[in-house]
Amino acid sequence: MATSTTAPDADRREPRAGSPARGPARRPRGPRRSLLPYLLLAPAIVLELAIHVIPMVVGVWMSMLELTQFHIRDWSTAPFIGFENYRATLDLNSAAGKELLHSFWVTLAYSVLSVGFAWLLGISAAVVLQRPFRGRAILRALFLTPYALPVYAAVITWSFLLQRDTGLVNHVLVDQLGLLGERPFWLIGDNSFWSLLVVSVWRNWPFAFLCLMAGLQNVPGEMYEAAAIDGAGFWRRLRSVTLPMLRPVNLVLLLVLFLWTFNDFNTPFVLFGGSAPEQADLISIHIYRSSFKTWDFGSGSAMSVALLLFLLVVSAVYLLITNRRRDDHA
Repeated sequence: MATSTTAPDADRREPRAGSPARGPARRPRGPRRSLLPYLLLAPAIVLELAIHVIPMVVGVWMSMLELTQFHIRDWSTAPFIGFENYRATLDLNSAAGKELLHSFWVTLAYSVLSVGFAWLLGISAAVVLQRPFRGRAILRALFLTPYALPVYAAVITWSFLLQRDTGLVNHVLVDQLGLLGERPFWLIGDNSFWSLLVVSVWRNWPFAFLCLMAGLQNVPGEMYEAAAIDGAGFWRRLRSVTLPMLRPVNLVLLLVLFLWTFNDFNTPFVLFGGSAPEQADLISIHIYRSSFKTWDFGSGSAMSVALLLFLLVVSAVYLLITNRRRDDHA
């Protein structure tokens, strides 16, 4: 029986010389495929508008109204006064302006000292716990405890510890160690600023420790070995290897800690009960008192908007300087 041969399929034929090669067929993009990214971003955009954008717009609008206790029930009756609240609160010759300036300097000193001590404790603990040893996991968990505690529980505990007559701090310093002759007041007067600073550092340094410890995991061990072979000691390795390698982490960490601390409201509010002493009158407490104690929400909103603009300027200048330094080193 004669057998017949068939030609290969058309799809398997080799392309002729000079004919363009055909690529894989592209699937047409349908409307559902193009809308998918927007649908995935929609919940985040809605929450961002509801939680941040809309309240900020309302706050800016409130700052241009004479919104006092006489108009709080019906905002539509509050007269529009433009930038008069800003002129009144930012006038450094007036009593309100002097009080706001005092709160600003107290908050600035508090933020700089708190961020500095928190970073110093964080980098010290991260470097010490970098090498493995027995009990390192227990120390890591212990160091992260202040960061894991709820803020109200932690600060209320500190408020009990710092009581004059029944606090544990005075009991140890006066009764047991005999370092002080009399029981000082830690929550009023000049000591209130330092008490607030101690509580803030205690709460913030575990976050710095966590970030810096994570950054140290990316430092190659060969760099320390090479530095040790070259005769570099501990401080030389810290200055020449550890800190330069942690520079990207430190740039973000310092900015975040500064913004958190400058805006801190929970710590002084819980520690002092909503009426902080003059020595610890942070700008967040000052705005709260101006808004909810004197019922002048227009002035309080103007202070909040001014604080927002100040922090935006500080963040922009900080990022500009750090990016310029990074380009110079590159």
